[in-house]
Amino acid sequence: MNFDFTDDQLSLRDAVARWVDKGFTFERRHAIAKGGGHTRDVYGELAELGLTGLVIPEVHGGMGFGPVEAMVVMEELGRGLVNAPLAAGALVAPTLLSGAPAAVQAQWLPKIAAAEALVVLALQERGARYRWQRVTTRAVQAGGAWHLTGTKNLVPAADEADAYIVPARIAGNDDDAAGIGLFLVERGAAASVRGYPTRDGGRAGDVVLKDSAAALIEAEGYATLERAIDVAIAADCAEGVGAMEKLVALTVEYMNTRKQFGVTLSTFQALRHRIADVKMQLELGRSMSYYATLKLGEPALQRRRAISQAKVQLGQSVRHVGQQCIQLHGGIGVTDEYQGSHYFKRLTMLEMSYGDTMHHLGEVNCRMADTAGVFA
Repeated sequence: MNFDFTDDQLSLRDAVARWVDKGFTFERRHAIAKGGGHTRDVYGELAELGLTGLVIPEVHGGMGFGPVEAMVVMEELGRGLVNAPLAAGALVAPTLLSGAPAAVQAQWLPKIAAAEALVVLALQERGARYRWQRVTTRAVQAGGAWHLTGTKNLVPAADEADAYIVPARIAGNDDDAAGIGLFLVERGAAASVRGYPTRDGGRAGDVVLKDSAAALIEAEGYATLERAIDVAIAADCAEGVGAMEKLVALTVEYMNTRKQFGVTLSTFQALRHRIADVKMQLELGRSMSYYATLKLGEPALQRRRAISQAKVQLGQSVRHVGQQCIQLHGGIGVTDEYQGSHYFKRLTMLEMSYGDTMHHLGEVNCRMADTAGVFA
């Protein structure tokens, strides 16, 4: 299998890397995080690079790229610790809108591509944890219009978004996969939106719906929802690889300059062995990130298993890399002024997003009943 990137993909990587180096320094990122994590301006700058229309078809004003290009972009944003909701707004939302009526796509996809609208998935509900089929938000149709009632928590950039894509139950019990529709709710239709900063310098919020007007995207939308979550996990894996790579580079640089007993830390064999283990975990995470991205076009069963396998390895890698790199730094590694601590926070958040390591280990186990081979 050929893992070489095309010239277009390399050019895309270089363009994002140059913007990160010049336009999104750690000082800027730190100031944004301390100010509450508002990143709509940063999202607009990413739009100027064309990234908000990365996977949107050209007919709707996008670039029409695929999963590999998205992976390349997310790796670079991970290296720069960019806390704008690009994956939520530019990768997940277009996936969810892929099953929408043509009129809804024509209304929203060009706005998303131009960053005129930030549309995010409002997924999480209290008590559901990682059971995405558990949906208690209700959808009722009256007079030809749909109205939703329920509460969604931890919605990315909730108080900066213009609209939300909301899974809501049309029929069935709270834990049924059938009967879940996907709806688009404009921010003004929500009863209330309460935003708050997250521990990694980003922003999220709670969205309360009370008889809120909504447009139907897809009546039986659970399969589309699962595919969008898989896209989000693959993006998280790629971002995690970029963040780990930068954290390892910071740690190696520190070890080559910090002296103990009159010599640099990099001269101690035991510490060199620890860095070797760290780099091994980084490369394992990278290989599984590639694997997840390349499996996004597979049928649901193979795709979901591959995504869970990748998320298990990502969880193991980010935990090992984060903890070891912080320990190799010593006390400075956990200070707010040093960027290494912020990479560790982000890696920890990525490990928990869309199912933690133990959850996805269980998912892998359930999907390997017919084979003893991990990659079979």
